Amino acid sequence: MSAFDLIVVGAGIVGAACADLAAAEGLHVAIVEPGPVGGGATAASMGHLVVMDDDPAELALSRYSQQLWEAYADLPEAEFSRCGTLWIARDEHERAGIAAKIARLAQAGVFAEAIDANALYELEPELAPGLAGGMLVAEEAVVYPPRVAEFLVKRATARNARLYLGRRAQRLVAEGVALDDGTRLSGPVLVATGCAVPELLPMLPMRARKGHLVITERYPAFVRHQLLELGYADSAHGNAPVSVAFNVQPRPTGQVLIGSSREFDDSRDISMSTVRTMLSRAFAFLPRLRYLQALRIWTGFRPTTPDGRPYLGAVPGLRNVWVAAGHEGLGVTTAFGSAGLLIDQLFGRRPAIDPAPYLPLRALA
Repeated sequence: MSAFDLIVVGAGIVGAACADLAAAEGLHVAIVEPGPVGGGATAASMGHLVVMDDDPAELALSRYSQQLWEAYADLPEAEFSRCGTLWIARDEHERAGIAAKIARLAQAGVFAEAIDANALYELEPELAPGLAGGMLVAEEAVVYPPRVAEFLVKRATARNARLYLGRRAQRLVAEGVALDDGTRLSGPVLVATGCAVPELLPMLPMRARKGHLVITERYPAFVRHQLLELGYADSAHGNAPVSVAFNVQPRPTGQVLIGSSREFDDSRDISMSTVRTMLSRAFAFLPRLRYLQALRIWTGFRPTTPDGRPYLGAVPGLRNVWVAAGHEGLGVTTAFGSAGLLIDQLFGRRPAIDPAPYLPLRALA
């Protein structure tokens, strides 16, 4: 049996960030990953770094993590592009809510500005006519998460970590985990397996929420900012069987990435009805988008907790077992904040933000 100071199960962007930070703290770390590093929800994400203000806990974690992401702005592997986020108001009713959003973001130290209709079309000439304005958060960015996850794992292994790639953690055992090849690893366990969390921690509710993405051929400067409709959060936080929202972003390659859809469906198959609904939504905001050539359509799964907040902390009733999972569509944005929050708890330090809203205990009450 090999002994470690921490066994991280799962090498998506959250697990990789946790493993890298633990190794940087001097811990002897094991990383267990059955598939490619960053190959699950991380590979299927849009990679936006966006501060969400609809829930105070979500705001605190996304802002904390966004600040940590700044250390990677010059990392080639990150493909960090500070395109900014432009939230679109379809009408005066949606525009009326912008002032409150700006105030909430300002309290967290995020600068955002209201944009009238004229300024909106100066920033994004391809938008459909008749929109009321929007809100610009100029400092936000997009990244390429799988390569960041790979970088973090490589850096961790260069420090004091060992990667068990192609191995699956089959079950928790006393003071460790058993792998699918019979290997046993000893030490505290951090489960960061996203949708697969119930395989090791069945007491923690988790649902896989499927999403579709479409990427086009290269059309440089067709859009310049990440574009979202102000009703995006209603889709992200709702419980409808299927929902779509306008979300389009420019990639550094010149391609256009189109989202977003959410549905509770266990199949990895592409649902063309959902794709058509999602694209119809996007065309309503960007009419000429319909004439661009699509290159690829794919699906992925977001790990979703009942209250929409991730599990970050010790698992009640289990000795030396921790969890960092359930980030839904904010796993990339909140990866470094989640790692900081988790590792601070592991060391018994006071975290940078209040950990209470994310503790797994709430799911067992």
